[in-house]
Amino acid sequence: MSSLAEQSLQEVFAAYDLGGEVAGALRYGKGHINDTFCAYVQTPEGECRRFILQRMSAAAFKHPDQLMANIVGVTEHLRKKIVAAGGDPERETLSVHPTRTGESFFTDSEGGAWRVYPFVENTLCLQSAETPELFYASAQAFGRFQAMLSDYPADTLFETIEKFHDTENRYRNFEKALAADALGRVAAAQPEIQFVLAHKADCSVALEALRQGKLPLRVTHNDTKLNNVLMDKDTLQGICIIDLDTVMPGLSINDFGDSIRFGANHSAEDERDLSRVNFDIELYDVYTKGFLEGAAGALTEAELEYMPWGAKLMTLECGIRFLTDYLEGDHYFHTQREGQNLDRCRTQFKLVRDMEAQWDAMQDVVKKYAR
Repeated sequence: MSSLAEQSLQEVFAAYDLGGEVAGALRYGKGHINDTFCAYVQTPEGECRRFILQRMSAAAFKHPDQLMANIVGVTEHLRKKIVAAGGDPERETLSVHPTRTGESFFTDSEGGAWRVYPFVENTLCLQSAETPELFYASAQAFGRFQAMLSDYPADTLFETIEKFHDTENRYRNFEKALAADALGRVAAAQPEIQFVLAHKADCSVALEALRQGKLPLRVTHNDTKLNNVLMDKDTLQGICIIDLDTVMPGLSINDFGDSIRFGANHSAEDERDLSRVNFDIELYDVYTKGFLEGAAGALTEAELEYMPWGAKLMTLECGIRFLTDYLEGDHYFHTQREGQNLDRCRTQFKLVRDMEAQWDAMQDVVKKYAR
């Protein structure tokens, strides 16, 4: 650990009452955005309690006050719902641990913004859904997240990352990169470029439905991967949604769709052999069932109708982002080899083509579980 990190941690320990003596702190988890540590605290009663300390990324999040206002508002709302349902709010939602002065975060002498959460014990954070049952459990958890926040005023939340799932804006950025051709890469990506150009109208489908009032604005998580659900070690049920940095106003179908993009296939994101990249309709079925069970009737008829579009658009958008970054010189997504972002975009577009070939089946799955 660097001396700067050590100094900052000591400032954080002084700023918070953690209920005992801090025995130490270690880097924790596999996240790439925030700096995360697990602190071990010895209580006067002799217990060892753990806390998660995070220095929020200044590069990703320019306004930590807005970010934390979102998280405090949403978690307090969740706590009330969990208590009313007879659940355990200490395990079923994150809890923001306040500073000694009652603030939701602390700013150190170097300008770093820190937050603290009590550790949710006896849980697992899994990086991939090794079984359909785990995928189903994550779907139920994210569906419940939608249900419990269905009455939260989404328009009161700050937009922590501007135009994050604005597919039209992602398309405009692609057009700019295409016109500039700053690195002369357009020639090497012609099939992929043509694929995006042919799908221009699709980029407006969900946003147009929102503008027309067909789709409601919701509180959305916007990063609905399996590793953002804590699983109970004993039951392997999804109990707590974590990584709330991107909680902001959005569309429920995007949260659903991002999970499908991530989980309803078996290939690596940069797989070069596209014959190994396939949209798995059975896993789509499993996730849809779990998500709608968790949502418990909170979604509108239009949201149900547009769920397949959520899967297609989140996959298309991700592919467009990879392609745009490739054309611009790989400055956003980290790469380990030349052409990796182009390979990443190809896998996403292969999944889109597979979804289009199974579109009727995708719609039928939603109808089966929406009854």
